[in-house]
Amino acid sequence: PLGRLASHIARILQGKHRPLYTPTINTGDFVVVVNAATVKVTGRKLAQKEYHFHSRYPGGMRTFTLEQMLQRNPNRVIENAVKGMLPKTTLGRQMLKRLRVYPGPDHPHESQVAAPAPKPRTKREAQTS
Repeated sequence: PLGRLASHIARILQGKHRPLYTPTINTGDFVVVVNAATVKVTGRKLAQKEYHFHSRYPGGMRTFTLEQMLQRNPNRVIENAVKGMLPKTTLGRQMLKRLRVYPGPDHPHESQVAAPAPKPRTKREAQTS
């Protein structure tokens, strides 16, 4: 569900899962979210939840339902949910920059996998080097 996903992401971005968590320092991790288009919601939120945008011109208010947002730009649904759970400060904006959301399974990021352990050396190799 969207809310549970967003709260878990916000917790990781803030660094609250680390033992060295400090509220005034950005100790969080980078988060990559894939398959954003398949996010689920409960109840009648698809038809009732609305997102409002204003162009700052008279009569520039635009309103979209959650269903329309998922069709147009599913990334913004998750980004807006996480943004609402982060601090409204410069630190919160820095945390939000560490979030990457992609509508499908493809993304340009690689996971950080530990390098394979070196092979154990024999006594003869250890003596010659």
